[in-house]
Amino acid sequence: MLRIFSPDSPYKKQARSLAILWTLLILIGCFTPANEIPAVNVPFIDKWVHLVMFGGFTFLWLCSRPVSNLSSLVILFLISVALGSLIELLQGALTFLGRSMEFMDAVADGVGGMLGIGLFSFVAYFAEKRKDK
Repeated sequence: MLRIFSPDSPYKKQARSLAILWTLLILIGCFTPANEIPAVNVPFIDKWVHLVMFGGFTFLWLCSRPVSNLSSLVILFLISVALGSLIELLQGALTFLGRSMEFMDAVADGVGGMLGIGLFSFVAYFAEKRKDK
């Protein structure tokens, strides 16, 4: 199981399929009309959802192409921020969806992206240490 976090992982294809599916689910969820989303009475639930969506996004894309160099991690983080910002801009422009553009959603997307990268890096580090033993 821990081999998924190594650059020579045999599970890259499956991880890529999951990452693509997760990305599609993000797009579907973010462009679902507001009146079709059930109301949940949890403080800041919208921000938590964005955090989890983009944490999963970066984590799964890293599993599909395990890297450890800083430039690749920064590029993936920037992609997650760009995707989150683009989604927010489109939500603001597509008013017929009943959605609105919220700056804090884009911030939550970025924080989620960082957490996904951090989680992957943390697990990959310990997987590598365990492999060396």
